[in-house]
Amino acid sequence: MTVDAVTRSANVARATLYRHFPSGNDLLAAAFNSLIPPSPTPPAEGSLRDRLIAIVLAQAEAVAQAPAVMTAMSWLALGRDLQELPEPRHTRAPDSASITTLRERIAAQYAAPFDAVFDSPEAAVELGEVDRSRAMALLIGPLVLGRLSTLPDFDYRECARAAVDGFLHVQRAHNRTAAASTESAGA
Repeated sequence: MTVDAVTRSANVARATLYRHFPSGNDLLAAAFNSLIPPSPTPPAEGSLRDRLIAIVLAQAEAVAQAPAVMTAMSWLALGRDLQELPEPRHTRAPDSASITTLRERIAAQYAAPFDAVFDSPEAAVELGEVDRSRAMALLIGPLVLGRLSTLPDFDYRECARAAVDGFLHVQRAHNRTAAASTESAGA
């Protein structure tokens, strides 16, 4: 995709395009933003484990069916310097508004179904306070890796169950430890 190709296809002048999109990255961010489908809705019924597995599988299906999301995430992850890992936000130059908006939309897209489950009374009792970013990395990360790896025998369902079971085990243990330290501090 080049600016010249876009101006030819849209039948607009280069100056008109730059009035709406200050850079090629802003144009690409706008294109990705328009291609990203809505996030899956979590099931209203079922155990916490079953609801999380359903969300993780729905997210895996969305990743498998939506190459635009994977491409956008890969593009955003590359950052400015393609030779190194991206630097933390606080140490690098700020992104343009369109790239920030795309980054926030993708994050919100993946977070919304998990927020609905983690905000439930059942999750509050079973899991306590959940670090949502860490939870999503643990729950979705293995499935994204499976998609990116293109392994032919990758079992998404088994991976989803293992990711959810591992997350629940670690989170419940963390919740028990936090509760025990709170009790000992009050004694």
